[in-house]
Amino acid sequence: MSRVFISNHPLIRHKLTLLRSVKTEPKKFRELIREIAMLLAYEATADLSTRETPVQTPLATMVGQELTDKIGLVPILRAGLGMVEGIWEMMPASEVWHIGLYRDHQTLQPVQYYNKLPVHPTVQVCLILDPMLATGGSAVATVDILKRWGAKRIKFVGIIGAPEGVERLSKAHSDVDIHLAAIDDHLTPEPTQPGDPPAGYIIPGLGDAGDRQFGTA
Repeated sequence: MSRVFISNHPLIRHKLTLLRSVKTEPKKFRELIREIAMLLAYEATADLSTRETPVQTPLATMVGQELTDKIGLVPILRAGLGMVEGIWEMMPASEVWHIGLYRDHQTLQPVQYYNKLPVHPTVQVCLILDPMLATGGSAVATVDILKRWGAKRIKFVGIIGAPEGVERLSKAHSDVDIHLAAIDDHLTPEPTQPGDPPAGYIIPGLGDAGDRQFGTA
């Protein structure tokens, strides 16, 4: 099974509460996505490799550390886009490769519509970015794509997960670490009457992360 890391950082818990609120407008929602992503990435990259390197300070020469792993950020379109900017600020040398998937609302299965990965891997570590790990279908499909590409180290960085999605990704790819701000209660079932929410949404969750970011709800 994958290693699943749920952050207990007070800043993340505070910002996640604001993110969930139905009163949070798209501009603030985007800011919170960016900030939470930055904090989660800080935790997700704690095991990156470094090497010693000399550096001249204003007072003396010392031996410091520099990263040896090259990072690839892989946002799942479109909701994952909001997580890129904050992480990119911390790791400006990272490459960004977009994977376009949408969830068919009838089958709940992922459908790929965009993939511009280069022919061969150019990074040592890939961070898949998607705010919601709901059914897990898109996450599993993205890992499949990256492994076929030749990626060796893959991590999933999300904000809220459902138990069903965490289990599905863990079973399909036990070598992929999962970093989340929270695991919620369950997914919505198939609607049985008019007015019921669509199937496959995280409860309590925060609604549709893409719609709330881009004001298209």
